[in-house]
Amino acid sequence: MSTHPEPTVLARYAEGDPGLDDAAVWTVESHLETCPDCRARLTGHLTGDTRALLETVAAGIDRGIVAGPAPVRNPRAWSVTGRRWFTVTLAPWLIMTAAMIGCAVLMNVLEPQMPSLVLLLAPVAPLPGVAVAWSRRTDPAWELIAATPAAGLAMLLRRTAVVLAVIMPLLVLAGAYTGTSIALLLAPCLAFTASSIALGALIGVHRAAFVLAALWAAAIVLPTLVTAELPVVLQSGAAPAGWTLVAAVTTGFAVARADLFRRLTSGN
Repeated sequence: MSTHPEPTVLARYAEGDPGLDDAAVWTVESHLETCPDCRARLTGHLTGDTRALLETVAAGIDRGIVAGPAPVRNPRAWSVTGRRWFTVTLAPWLIMTAAMIGCAVLMNVLEPQMPSLVLLLAPVAPLPGVAVAWSRRTDPAWELIAATPAAGLAMLLRRTAVVLAVIMPLLVLAGAYTGTSIALLLAPCLAFTASSIALGALIGVHRAAFVLAALWAAAIVLPTLVTAELPVVLQSGAAPAGWTLVAAVTTGFAVARADLFRRLTSGN
């Protein structure tokens, strides 16, 4: 199925039709950024007045480039790009996760005989952020963005990268402070992140993150706190390689089935 805008939609966009809704405008603008064919078609729908205006603007831009700094990019374009990478609803979840990592470090300092809480928390630390990275329950612009070519796996991966860019340095610092293996912190972290995305292709990322976090808490965290012994999956040796393999396999599945993310609706 073609993802190109309909000719009638392009024509209405070119004419500045006020009846064209925000979702359609977003779709056209997102698509035009990467499709030279549609940009060429768009020029065929321009009115004489619009062509004259563009020629005047182009002449002014040329004079401005010669005379001084380059023109400032359209703020609306920055807004479109920013929404692909970040949504404000991520902020409170990232702050909460950072606070949890800090509490885990404090507990390790106060109770050094306990198993490393930082190590137990690391695998699921990114999951709250991943859960809200592309969710209709938390993103106020979900309905608008979901209907556009910019949505899907690519947007989810961009926003997940932002989550990891915040969480992983915090885990490295926490590991360095508590003497915890960095490899045992980061490898499970990446494996659970990739697994939540892969499982999210089937049931929605929001649900996948919750399911994986609940399973980890029930199968690993609670028994570890009761027995005061780290499980094999969090001990040095072959564990980091195993986690890395899980991350690679689940990432491959998510990329291979990227089309599934286009079909998710309320599952997110």
